[in-house]
Amino acid sequence: MIPIAIYHCNISIVSRGKGKSAVAAAAYRSGEKLTNEWDGMTHDYTRKGGVVHNEIMLPPHAPPSFSDRSTLWNSVELYEKAGNAQLAREIDAALPIELSREEQIRLVREYCSSQFVSKGMCVDFAIHDTDSGNPHCHIMLTMRPLDERGAWAAKSKKEYDLDENGERIRLPSGRYKTHKVDLTGWNDKGNALLWRKAWADISNSYLEHAGSTERIDHRSNAERGIDEIPTVHMGVAACQMEKKGIATEKGELNRAIRKSNRLIKEIRVQIGNLKEWIAGLLAAWETAPRKPQPPKSPNLANLLMRYLSVQREKSRKYSQSWQHQHAADELKTISQAANYLAEHGISTLDELDASLSSVSDEAFSIREGMKTAEQRMKELQKLIENGENYLQYKPIHAELKKLKNGWTNKRDKYEEAHRAELTLWNAASRYLHANLTDTKTLPISEWKQEYADLKAQRDTDYTKLKAARAEVAELQKIRKCVDIALKAEQPEQTQNRTKRQEQER
Repeated sequence: MIPIAIYHCNISIVSRGKGKSAVAAAAYRSGEKLTNEWDGMTHDYTRKGGVVHNEIMLPPHAPPSFSDRSTLWNSVELYEKAGNAQLAREIDAALPIELSREEQIRLVREYCSSQFVSKGMCVDFAIHDTDSGNPHCHIMLTMRPLDERGAWAAKSKKEYDLDENGERIRLPSGRYKTHKVDLTGWNDKGNALLWRKAWADISNSYLEHAGSTERIDHRSNAERGIDEIPTVHMGVAACQMEKKGIATEKGELNRAIRKSNRLIKEIRVQIGNLKEWIAGLLAAWETAPRKPQPPKSPNLANLLMRYLSVQREKSRKYSQSWQHQHAADELKTISQAANYLAEHGISTLDELDASLSSVSDEAFSIREGMKTAEQRMKELQKLIENGENYLQYKPIHAELKKLKNGWTNKRDKYEEAHRAELTLWNAASRYLHANLTDTKTLPISEWKQEYADLKAQRDTDYTKLKAARAEVAELQKIRKCVDIALKAEQPEQTQNRTKRQEQER
């Protein structure tokens, strides 16, 4: 097994239509004070801690003045006129803690140079680390290309749609039907996968060079053939609470998910070993020389009695008291095994194999139900968290809207004083509008009840899964007894085979 380091690589858009600003985003990520010339707002993050490195990387034809952060992003803001303009693309990625700071910086530089600067994008990246075990980088990318003179060029162009005769298609309005053609290829959805894979590949190269056995993988669990549900992203607030010993819903869910993943993995391994063992015994049994008769699967009851006989024979060299105690223990083992076989109607290896398949199917069916519940619980946690933030900070947002017209200085001071609350409200608003058809009424109490019901059902299913593991453990005991019995029979079979061969001569 190759140890897997933490992988996180998220891609998003800084859009004016969502109330975002490229200058504000750059100021926050770099920990600087920048003024947005498009709306006159100043964004001061000089008191922000944890910014350990920031840097701008430019393609050869970019104006040298763009090496200044304010000049670069104000140029973007002023060129884009639309109220819903897409101003920048952002990538945030977790940095391997196995690398030194210098190695982390070189890693980000190489990634940006190979994937973005070489394609003509301007890059502004920052590395954040608050010594909380979560070093990460923020990479801001320009979305509009530069021409050979260093001036902003078109992102796309319109082309006419043509009919089967090559004629332009006229709409009822009298205009011609058109479609947009991307001139850069930067907005291709396939880039997301390429960029995520490149981050994993370059990170792994640095990890290998640093002598670390850790590796990261951009693929999902399903793509990697891992039948596990991923844990919930904790976030800063939940992580800090957990470090102080305060249990959180996210932490509890993650612990339950990890516990279930470990249990089903253990069951899967044990069942796989047992199935392989049974297949080997059956193959050996069918190919063993015997008198002409249809091959019959070994009788487990006979093998268990043979095991008991072997154990009694072994104990003869010990004291009488030890023999009595040993005999009692072995009788208990055989009794439990015999009872299990009788309860499940198992008498042969073939039937044991079929029973094992049944246990396997049941365990995996239970886990599938748990995975569905855990996935829904993750969704409900996000809905509840964002719903509560939306309602809690809605009055602050409403007050800001009242100050929008005219009272510019007062509005700016109010927004700066309540920046944290407004950030949470805006994030909650975006999430709820993206995931709900109706945000006028938020059924938070219903979500909490559904979460509690799913949690209770998951706990019940976990108990069932433990019962399945207990069954597999019982089968492991039976395997041990059968193995000892079969080994004891092998010398006898060899002696009988030798006698038959001598008689035939």
